[in-house]
Amino acid sequence: MTTTETDWSKTETPTTAEGWVSRAAEVSALLAVDAVTRDREGKTPHAEVRLLKDSGLVTLLGPTEHGGGGQEWPTAYRVVREIAAADGSIGQLLGYHYLWFWAARLVGTPEQITAVEELATTNRLFFGGAVNPRDSDVTITDEGDTIVYNGRKSFSTGSRVSDLTVLEGVLEGTDKHVFAIVPSDTPGLTFHDDWDNIGQRLTESGGVTIDGVRVDWASAAGYVDKTFTPRVYNTLNVPTIQLVFVNFYLGIARGALETARTYTREKSRSWLHGGYERAVDEPYVLDVYGDFTSKLWAVEALADRVAEEALVIHRAPDRVTERERGEHEVRVAAVKARATEVALEITAGVFEVTGARATASSEGLDRFWRNVRTHTLHDPVAYKRREVGVFVLRDEIPEPTWYS
Repeated sequence: MTTTETDWSKTETPTTAEGWVSRAAEVSALLAVDAVTRDREGKTPHAEVRLLKDSGLVTLLGPTEHGGGGQEWPTAYRVVREIAAADGSIGQLLGYHYLWFWAARLVGTPEQITAVEELATTNRLFFGGAVNPRDSDVTITDEGDTIVYNGRKSFSTGSRVSDLTVLEGVLEGTDKHVFAIVPSDTPGLTFHDDWDNIGQRLTESGGVTIDGVRVDWASAAGYVDKTFTPRVYNTLNVPTIQLVFVNFYLGIARGALETARTYTREKSRSWLHGGYERAVDEPYVLDVYGDFTSKLWAVEALADRVAEEALVIHRAPDRVTERERGEHEVRVAAVKARATEVALEITAGVFEVTGARATASSEGLDRFWRNVRTHTLHDPVAYKRREVGVFVLRDEIPEPTWYS
């Protein structure tokens, strides 16, 4: 795609949450124009990431004093949903970018937070991350003033379109996990072009080899004199990224429903034995659209509510208790389960109300289901429902893990 015909430098930078959501809607409309072709070609989305940068969306969570949006997570989630409605891959990339941008606040020292946010916001840098918890083969060697990362990760979303990469590994001889942010063109980082899945094709989620990447101890996130002092807030990474998932699932579902609606209005033919001249008058078509829309609206409302509840935690990170964190995770698990089920139902079910001709490759209606089906396998939704059930029946909160 051409990045955009809009000269974003001449447009007024949004100052409110609604303004940023409107900006995201403008970007989404541009992405939608050639989304089908882009999905089919599967090219590295350099132009699409440039669009996210030029429009300022990458700086949404950045400090206003450095040219950022100064927004909080509820706005970021809504922006991700808007972008994902046009292109699920780009929605995922942006959502993961927000997570890794925020990672400094999750585990960093005050000095590290200030340095990372100023650097990334001022330069509109884009984040990727080599942090796959199922892989335990990245080891870190302590060499005095520096640490050295070696190993491989199966997934590194954003790899070849990122400016900065978040690394994670285990310090040799210990159980200490160490995060660090390095330039993506650092010698020793090799991103592999091996992401070949049915959906989310443009997320650049292939593997990465990490060969002797050196980082100063001073840049090890949250470590002071080689010591990390844990706090409950450090465990908010899972519910936060799970809400990112929720919102690009819902965005993809909305994109499927809106695309199908346009098709039904403009192209679908009524059934010749149904007694109606237009497809939009057939009772079963009206019922399906009403059912899908009602379910989507309900889960979107729940997602927004859970995001707002999290603000209490994010605004007072040093005061959050284990119980508060656990109850929040249960709410996240609940909305994750519902978003997964509704997104899968809508993206598969729209074919029932568009007709046989809607399966043409040129329509690209299948991409929505492929995208949702691919990423919703990230972690079993049954375990999310189990978290909720355990809380309801036994009043037990989830133990923080890489997935809960």
